Amino acid sequence: MALQQEIIQALHVKPQIDTAQEVRTSVDFLKSYLLAHPFIKSLVLGISGGQDSTLTGKLCQTAISELRAETSDESYQFIAVRLPYGVQADESDCIDAIDFIKPDQVFTVNIKNAVLASEATLREIGIELSDFIKGNEKARERMKAQYSIAGMKKGVVVGTDHAAEAVTGFFTKYGDGGTDINPIFRLNKRQGKALLKHLGCPEHLYTKAPTADLEENRPSLPDEVALGVTYELIDDYLEGKTIDEKAASTIEGWYLRTEHKRQPPVTVFDDFWKKK
Repeated sequence: MALQQEIIQALHVKPQIDTAQEVRTSVDFLKSYLLAHPFIKSLVLGISGGQDSTLTGKLCQTAISELRAETSDESYQFIAVRLPYGVQADESDCIDAIDFIKPDQVFTVNIKNAVLASEATLREIGIELSDFIKGNEKARERMKAQYSIAGMKKGVVVGTDHAAEAVTGFFTKYGDGGTDINPIFRLNKRQGKALLKHLGCPEHLYTKAPTADLEENRPSLPDEVALGVTYELIDDYLEGKTIDEKAASTIEGWYLRTEHKRQPPVTVFDDFWKKK
């Protein structure tokens, strides 16, 4: 099997979607998971103001609202968590996302002091974090906070991983990649935009340039600059289209190098890491 088809199959990407049906698929998936685990009463998700968390948040709130109506169990809650590092550059977008989602509860956890404390503690033993590694520290601190909240609120942590992110491994291992349940896994970037448009999301939240915004020396660095390939080309690739050979090679290079991020911890029984 050609690598492109192998990747498409592994990430379950469809060449075309029915947006209404995909919304229903994600919502029903979340509801079914909660109903199968009666000790879980909340969904916890970090909201950044970007496309992926906005979409996932809306799906979570829809699922929770439907569950409350169908079960008369008011203990079901969707908890949105804002996780700025100091002052968030796109603060207004985050507020707009919250207004669109209308979560049951909103917590704000400023991670700056925790990250600086960790950085200082490591410096004491002679480990000076680079800007890039400090960015990963931020992502892991954000996830740590979400798990603490979920632990106290009988919840699970929801992820925003989607196919265009998964294929490139564009997430922090055990940071934003360390979640319990990923309801938009299978969608590429343009499909996520289509769902948000269908749901009536403010346009500026899904047309803005995607950025992880983890590095201080390169603030708001666009994902596409970091990856060296556009989401348009990534989406085309994932939909089975023929794209420029250089772009395809870039995408496949990311996929092969980041396989460890899509796998559980390696054991003596694994051999995926032996692939060239």
